Amino acid sequence: MTLRAVTLSEPEQAALRACAHKMADAARAAILPLFRTRLVPDNKAASGFDPVTEADRAAEVAMRAVLAQLRPDDAILGEEFGAQTGTSGLQWVLDPIDGTRGFISGTPTWGVLVSLRDADRVLYGLIDQPYIAERFEGGFGVAEVNGPQGRMDLAVRDTETLAQATVLTTFPEVGTDTEGAAFRAVARRCKLTRYGMDCYAYALLAAGQVDLVIEAGLSAYDIQAPIAVIEAAGGIVTNWQGGAAIDGGRVLAAATRDLHEQALAILVDM
Repeated sequence: MTLRAVTLSEPEQAALRACAHKMADAARAAILPLFRTRLVPDNKAASGFDPVTEADRAAEVAMRAVLAQLRPDDAILGEEFGAQTGTSGLQWVLDPIDGTRGFISGTPTWGVLVSLRDADRVLYGLIDQPYIAERFEGGFGVAEVNGPQGRMDLAVRDTETLAQATVLTTFPEVGTDTEGAAFRAVARRCKLTRYGMDCYAYALLAAGQVDLVIEAGLSAYDIQAPIAVIEAAGGIVTNWQGGAAIDGGRVLAAATRDLHEQALAILVDM
C-alpha cells in the first residue's frame, strides 16, 4: 500500500461521502439485530479482557463489501480484519464497534467509526450510533449531526478555562499509572469529569456538549474518525506532546485552543 497526498474534486468528495454513509448503514443493519441479545463475546487479549463479538465481525464484513463494490482501489485498515492494500492513494479506516465493552453491557455509547485518509491527514469521518440513530459527520466542508432531533450543525463550545470545563475519558484508570495520574491532574482542575463514553465522547465534544476528551492507548481506527469530526466542528485533536494523533496513542481533544494549551501544559509535565 502506498498512501499519497490526494486532491479531490467536489463530485469525488460527494461520492466518497455517499460511500461512507452506505458503509455506516450496512454496519447498522448488521449490528442492531444483535444488540441487547445474549451474545457471548470472545476475548482477544492474552491477559485481561478485550472483547470482540459476532456483531463486530459482521459489521466490518458488511462495510468491506460496500467498499469492494464502490471503491475497490482504496486501501482498508479495519480493527477486526486488518489491512488491505490499494492503489488510489486513499485508505478507509474502520472500527465496526468502538466500545465493545459498552455494547455487550447494553449501553448506547458505542459507535461505528468510518474515516478516510491520505498520506498526510484524515480527510473525512463518521461517528454513528445505530441504536439511537444518531450520525456525526465531519470533513469535505461538512460538520453536522443527524439524529432524533433532526439535522444540526456541529460546533464546539467556546470554553476558555479548565475551571469551566467538562472532561471525559473512557476508563477511570486511563492507561498506565503514569497516564492515569496525568489525566487526574487535569481533571482536578475541571468543573466536571465523566467516564465510559468511548467514541461518543468525541461526538459530544464536536456537538458542543463537553469540552475535553483525554485518553491513552488508542489505535488509529479509534481516533481517525473523531479527529475529522472534531476538527470540522472547530476543535483541536493532538497527542499529549501537541503533535499529530492520527496513529493513536495518547490523545487530547479540546474545544478551544486556550483549553488545549492549559491541558497540554499539565500532561506534558507529568
